[in-house]
Amino acid sequence: MQTNLADFIRDTPAGREADAILRACVHCGFCTATCPTYQLLGDELDGPRGRIYLMKQMLEGAEVTAKTRLHLDRCLTCRSCETTCPSGVQYGRLVDIGRAVVAGRLQRPAVERFLRFALREFLPRGWLFGPALRLGQFFRPLLPAALKAKVPARQKSVSAIRRDHPRRMLMLAGCVQPSMMPNINAATARVLDRLGIALVEAEGAGCCGAVRMHLDAHEGAREDARRNIDAWWPQLSAGAEAIVMTASGCGAHVREYAHLLEHDPAYATKAARVTLLTRDISEVLAAEKEKLVALLAGRSGLARDISAGSRASPLLRKVAFHAPCSLQHGQQIRGVVEEILQAAGFELTPVADGHLCCGSAGTYSILQPEISLKLRDNKLACLQAGAPAAIASANIGCIAHLQAGTQTPVSHWIELLDRTLGA
Repeated sequence: MQTNLADFIRDTPAGREADAILRACVHCGFCTATCPTYQLLGDELDGPRGRIYLMKQMLEGAEVTAKTRLHLDRCLTCRSCETTCPSGVQYGRLVDIGRAVVAGRLQRPAVERFLRFALREFLPRGWLFGPALRLGQFFRPLLPAALKAKVPARQKSVSAIRRDHPRRMLMLAGCVQPSMMPNINAATARVLDRLGIALVEAEGAGCCGAVRMHLDAHEGAREDARRNIDAWWPQLSAGAEAIVMTASGCGAHVREYAHLLEHDPAYATKAARVTLLTRDISEVLAAEKEKLVALLAGRSGLARDISAGSRASPLLRKVAFHAPCSLQHGQQIRGVVEEILQAAGFELTPVADGHLCCGSAGTYSILQPEISLKLRDNKLACLQAGAPAAIASANIGCIAHLQAGTQTPVSHWIELLDRTLGA
């Protein structure tokens, strides 16, 4: 794609990156076939190719209009188009640049500005979000249905086993997950403890920065990244092997730290190392597959070799696995969780259109509720078609979003594995 960027952005880091991304696009349209909003709405401008044209026009100096903003707002940033694209177009980075330009050149209505400000300042602060959530859970029976769906029932906490081991890894607690579903990280700590790995939560680490990044507060996202790097660096320097992510959305964003801080001379090198050491919990367990299979065999006799894919003995439960977009498209991790669950003796039911987003997408379910609910209903229909006893996923947002629309239990897959190992 030929480009002629306008003076306001041409010689900036963002402009040079946008120019390279735009030039990689060959207009093939393969991306539209896997775009959730295009499939739902049938509008070319609600697909990646159409949005790329809108951003190109804007970056070349065309007027920034409410129409451009609307179609960019409707994008889930699921990055399914990146998985499909034969040219390697980094659409997710381009849409971040496009949205930032829109935010700087076209003011939103006051109500929208307030809501977005509240989300990016409230959600990342666990010390604010936690008490507010507990208050909402206390009054949950009295809440209207729409608000009640956003407040998950209180989860009974189970203590994590925290013993010292020669091997240590860091874990990001996150901002909303410790309050909404505290047992995810606790289950992770117990599973890794059984494998001889100690998990450490570094004091001072907090929100990964994804919320601010996707709400156009890029400098705030960089500050979140710097804070986390400062908190992790002493542990990494002392030999911590990896930074373990139990929320795939956080993992996808932390893996962008090297790119986010590449022009920061004080943090570029550290950010690159953090990116290299970031691991989804599924990757950690896959690397320990021999120990894990031995543990599973000793506990239940239901283990199957993760690499060989041999037949399992009697099944524990039928489970439908929802692969979050941030796992399969953002981090390009596919099939790993499924193999681990099968090794643990679970029967995975088939899920049609598994590449499509559930509609959670960070704050999308709040900012675009109508589209989000349609996507959720479509996803639940696919997940429940095989009559599973439970639904598993790998991201806190997806879990809460799906659970609000079904009576079938929805949990993080690591909790299922933890219960199996504890049997």
